[in-house]
Amino acid sequence: MAEAAGFQGSERPRGRWLRRAAALIAGVPLLAGMVQIPAAPEAHAAGSRTVDVSVDALTPSAPKKDDTLTVSGTLTNGSNAPITDAHVGLRRGPALNSRSAIDTAAKRTGFSPGADGQEIENRTQKIDRLDPGVSRTFTLHVPVKDLDLGDDGVYQLGVSLSGRSQGASYEQVLGIERTFLPWQTSDVGKKTQLTYLWPLISSTHLTAETDADAEQTPVFRNDNLASEIAPGGRLQQLVALGKDLPVTFVIDPDVLASVDAMTRTYKVEGPNGPTAGKNQAVAKQWLKQVEEAVKTHEVVALPFADPDLASLAHRGKEVPSALGHLGPATSLAAKTVETVLGVKARTDFAWPAEGAVDSSIVDVATSGGAHNIIARSDSLQENSLSYSPTAARPIGGGNTAIVADAGLSTAFEGDLSKAENSTLAIQQFLAQSLMINGQEPGQQRNIVVAPQRTPSVSQAQAMAAGVKNLVPGRWAEQLNLAGAAKAAPDPGANREVPAAAEYPAALRKQELPTEGFEEIQDTQTALDDFAPVLAQPGRVVTPFGNAIMREMSTEWRGDEAGAAAFRSSVRTYLDGLTKNVQLIQKSPATLSGRSATIPVTVQNNLVQGVKGLTLELTSSQPNRLDTGEPQEITVDGGHSQSFKFDTTANANGPVQVTAQLYTSDGKPYGRPMTFQVNVTEITSTIMLVIAGGVLLLVLAGVRIYLQRKRAASGRDGDGTNGDGTDGDGGSEGGNGGDGTDGDKPVQPGDREPDTGSESTDASGSGEKVDR
Repeated sequence: MAEAAGFQGSERPRGRWLRRAAALIAGVPLLAGMVQIPAAPEAHAAGSRTVDVSVDALTPSAPKKDDTLTVSGTLTNGSNAPITDAHVGLRRGPALNSRSAIDTAAKRTGFSPGADGQEIENRTQKIDRLDPGVSRTFTLHVPVKDLDLGDDGVYQLGVSLSGRSQGASYEQVLGIERTFLPWQTSDVGKKTQLTYLWPLISSTHLTAETDADAEQTPVFRNDNLASEIAPGGRLQQLVALGKDLPVTFVIDPDVLASVDAMTRTYKVEGPNGPTAGKNQAVAKQWLKQVEEAVKTHEVVALPFADPDLASLAHRGKEVPSALGHLGPATSLAAKTVETVLGVKARTDFAWPAEGAVDSSIVDVATSGGAHNIIARSDSLQENSLSYSPTAARPIGGGNTAIVADAGLSTAFEGDLSKAENSTLAIQQFLAQSLMINGQEPGQQRNIVVAPQRTPSVSQAQAMAAGVKNLVPGRWAEQLNLAGAAKAAPDPGANREVPAAAEYPAALRKQELPTEGFEEIQDTQTALDDFAPVLAQPGRVVTPFGNAIMREMSTEWRGDEAGAAAFRSSVRTYLDGLTKNVQLIQKSPATLSGRSATIPVTVQNNLVQGVKGLTLELTSSQPNRLDTGEPQEITVDGGHSQSFKFDTTANANGPVQVTAQLYTSDGKPYGRPMTFQVNVTEITSTIMLVIAGGVLLLVLAGVRIYLQRKRAASGRDGDGTNGDGTDGDGGSEGGNGGDGTDGDKPVQPGDREPDTGSESTDASGSGEKVDR
């Protein structure tokens, strides 16, 4: 009993503990419900990043009242646990009241109940299970009337996935993606005039090199241009998309010139030397497409090779000749477009990189003939206006700044190869344009869009979709660039061009260095010296002149190594051509005579002839050897020719002679050639020998005279010989007749008096010179 009593007594506390535990467990849901209200935002913020939701398509982009909105995309479970009992739905957020509000909404991540709105009922798609790492597509069809849109404007749309994750006993938002819906029920009274620039610009493809043939076959750096103009290529897509859009084509004429060169025989650099190009048909087809497209569009031509105006203004101005290339590049641009496409292009527009301008850039641009400068609103910023003003701004000196909208101009940058990025860019572009129109609905304004210079295929496709859905539309209409330049400026818009010191530091770092412009100047000087000596200078001046313009291209921004390599290749090739006209090295020559001819050979390995060069010999000792007068030379292409110089020697010994070619203005051409001339018999030696011989003859004559005088004196004293002759006459006369009397002084080493080399007469032109 005691044991039983003891057991019963011990059971009562245990039962109370069990009852209390059961009550506590039963109260957990209520407690969870009580603490869920303040904790919900934090839980949702963490959970709403579990699933990646992408909106890959939204049509129509700007719906009307009776339309049905179709939204499709992809769901990807980024967690390590499955998602169950889920569904995807559409949420209509509040109307946005400013352009900055659109930007803020685009950057926000995670679910926010107040900002993202309620889910549209009965328009969801069920997702039973989504395993870790698995992706699944979805499509929602929602009548626009179900969105319950109010006044015209821009609304935020959200696509969310709601469901249960592992360990969660209730449904929550596990992923969300936002986009924008422009809502305009009818046409506005004052539509925004939109000017969209459509760039046909590429990198540098042609080198300065041409094949050594009559056709001057051009050589390309690579075959990348063929890929760009082939079906599906970047440039091909820009033309195909742009021809049906209300845009202004902005063309770098270098692209046209390069593709035109591809329509004929061309070569491509390779590891084993240039090889034949094979894309003539592709080039012809692309040019035909461009020709058709521009017939109905405005065409603006940038200066040839799209020179970097900011680099010229900030670095090139320190090199005297740098700015001199801009005018010819503008003239060549007009000529190229008209020749290749058969249309006249506007060349009075300048487009600095990324629309960044300052006073020095404006000065450089106008010096090249441009009076309309395409700037961007993040460079020429507004100080007080609460709306986006008309693009045109007079900036003094008869010049106009065309200020493109920065937000719209950068809307299609980044990686748009992903459908979700492209769709968001299109919707954001449309939303921003509607917001601009709503800023001042009673005032018509012109907005210019200047996108990136070389959009990719995916970027171009997104741009085309944005423009196509906007113009012509309910709140925008098209205006070409010429019209934008003439539009009445907004009196309150900023017209003050920034000073050079205000140019963005990040962009300044990308500019060509001053040393680069100095190298360009050196190459131009070398070309100027080379051209006058050529029989057909155009064969060299044209390809090298174009290459020098390409050395200043905006393409090289941020690619200093690539720019330096291209400059080096141009100069190396030019130096190689100039060295094809050279002097052939002579071996030492021996000059045996008072005068002789020395031949010097000029070799011309160029395809064309050379002229206007002067060949001059210079003696290191002019008092010993006179090398004669300089000679003007002409040598046919692929030939060598010798030129003879009449020389005069005055003394024995070796003499260094230097041969040098000179241009017509007296500049040395090529390397000098030095050789040695050994003078073995000189006029002074010969004269000494002759003088010695004459002296001997005089002495002999005097001796004979004295002998005869003595003989005459003898006859006067003691008569004559028996035979009537002088007693000494036979012997003296005989010896004196041959001049070989034993008393006659003889000098050792005397040469024969009839030796030809002792003649004092000048040798003939046929005198031989041992080399």
